[in-house]
Amino acid sequence: MVFMGDRATLLETGRFVQRHARNAADEIIEAVGAVDAAVDTTAETDADTENETETEARHRRAAERGDLASMSALGALLLRRGDLDGAEPYLRGATAEGDRAAANNLGVLLHQRGYAEEAAGWWRVAAVAGSAPAAHALGRHHRERGDEPAAEYWLRQAAEQGHALGAYALADLLEHRSDVGAERWLRAAAEQGHREAAYRLALALERRATETTRGPHDTGTRLRVPGTGAPATAPAATGTDTASGRAVGEPGGEPTEAEQWFRQAAARGHRRAALHLGAILEHRGELKEAGRWYLSSAKEGEAKAACALGFLLRDAGDEESAAVWWLRAAQDGDGNAANALGALHAARGEQQTAERWYRAAMDAGDVNGAYNLGLLCAAQDRIPQAEQWYRRAAYAGHREAANALAVLLLQAGDANGAEPWFSKAAEAGSVDAAFNLGILHAGRDDDRTALVWYERAAAAGHTEAALQVGIAALRDGDERTAERHLRCAAGGGSAEAAFRLASVLDARRPDPGPAVLGAPREEKTECEEWYERAAQQGHRRAQVRVGMLAAGRGDLAEADRWYREAAEAGSRNGAFNLGLLLAREGSEREAALWWTRAARAGHGRAALRLALLAARRGELTEGRRWCARAVELGPAEVAERAARLSEALHQELTA
Repeated sequence: MVFMGDRATLLETGRFVQRHARNAADEIIEAVGAVDAAVDTTAETDADTENETETEARHRRAAERGDLASMSALGALLLRRGDLDGAEPYLRGATAEGDRAAANNLGVLLHQRGYAEEAAGWWRVAAVAGSAPAAHALGRHHRERGDEPAAEYWLRQAAEQGHALGAYALADLLEHRSDVGAERWLRAAAEQGHREAAYRLALALERRATETTRGPHDTGTRLRVPGTGAPATAPAATGTDTASGRAVGEPGGEPTEAEQWFRQAAARGHRRAALHLGAILEHRGELKEAGRWYLSSAKEGEAKAACALGFLLRDAGDEESAAVWWLRAAQDGDGNAANALGALHAARGEQQTAERWYRAAMDAGDVNGAYNLGLLCAAQDRIPQAEQWYRRAAYAGHREAANALAVLLLQAGDANGAEPWFSKAAEAGSVDAAFNLGILHAGRDDDRTALVWYERAAAAGHTEAALQVGIAALRDGDERTAERHLRCAAGGGSAEAAFRLASVLDARRPDPGPAVLGAPREEKTECEEWYERAAQQGHRRAQVRVGMLAAGRGDLAEADRWYREAAEAGSRNGAFNLGLLLAREGSEREAALWWTRAARAGHGRAALRLALLAARRGELTEGRRWCARAVELGPAEVAERAARLSEALHQELTA
């Protein structure tokens, strides 16, 4: 028994198969005379239908009178319409009279009915007579049966006659064999408007340009269609790889030949070409046009384009529209879009919804889904679950998951368990893992191995690793290497690197000598600029040094600002120097407050200053107390002076 639903399904399937067969036949049916003008497989208007009806009637009358051309044309027209029974007698009749196009079309008809060998026989007859469509069909027939030499022979016959489909099929065969001649025929087909050929030609040109730029052994690609990315949350000890996966190669100016072919294919409705073109334009900063091509591709059902369009909208501040396109892409199985939706909901605090989308990403085969689930669990202190998801992603080859798993193990005290995961992640290219291996070996006092990993991470642009390499070079007396790495780290935003670089440059400066009243103010040196950069990032020692340099220039207001900022952040040197500056300006009471703060924090000179201040006020016992503190704190010169002052105060007290 067949239920109504099943019958409807069968009917729809039948219509689909018939439509598909008709579309496939259209590629190889050979038009006869003016038939092309009368036959079209696209939607028809009433006028088109009327013209076709008149044309069919005219050809039918002529065919019945024995007109060969009309027999062939009528057979082709009926074949395109899918009327195989009606077409066959006319095609056989015309073929018997030696009509080349009819022989080809008879082959098409027989092929649709499942008589492949008989079809090939008629295609051979037509191809020998010079039919390019027949040669193309015969070539495809031989390739389907694994006879590549015969396939190449007949496809080449079609291609050399200017047949676009033959050229494309020949290129496909040659490319399958890694034959360099494939590009020539892709180009020939593309120049005749074959959109798939244009797309594949663009890919080939792009691939060759990449190999030329990066070398034959580089496995990277110049264009990476928008792919996967994790949210910007990561284990605190490691930092994160925040790349969205949407990188699209090197920045470019003028359109390349590959781009031009992508554009041609996209203009003809090739959705993957539109996606590639959108990515190229986005990378070049032409966001409006990129969005148009993404939209065009997405509307044709390309999930990656819908995902990319979502990222473009999000970057423009339209999260709601972005979510719509991500949802569409995720529902079509795009794991990256599911990850993006997960990150969006996680940022809104909707943890359960985020987890659902991350699971959807994982189910779609996107390993980032498991990694993101790990991040989500870790942020909620669900450490066992986080470890479980990190492990799943790490075993699937996710390098940052391996690094995050190692961090969890290290934080749990399992350094031996963490090391292999750090190593696996580092060998896979994780810069954070390489840096963390450096920390691991440094903690074992294995400075040599630690330096190897720091250097590896630094070479990949890791700021903190560059700082560690710079510090090691300073320790070894290699100032040139130290400066190079400190510049990299400082340029990457490290305040400590900026301070140390400034210190290296400062040590080379000649002594400026005392400030001369009325002399023009000198421009700031490079070392002072680096001190200031570190100071602006809150580096207390740099703030003190900037204050000292300002004071040396006679800019007391600037000196006061930096000393005060350092002192308020807890710098005892800043507090001491601020006290000196205030005392020089007559604000001795406030100076004493800052010296007291510095002395209590362990600054010996501040304690000595307080002792002298107390002695001048006649507070001898208080003075001796601060002398004792100065002797305790040092340094030696301060301790010696404090001891002498304490003795003098003692004699005064006992006199």
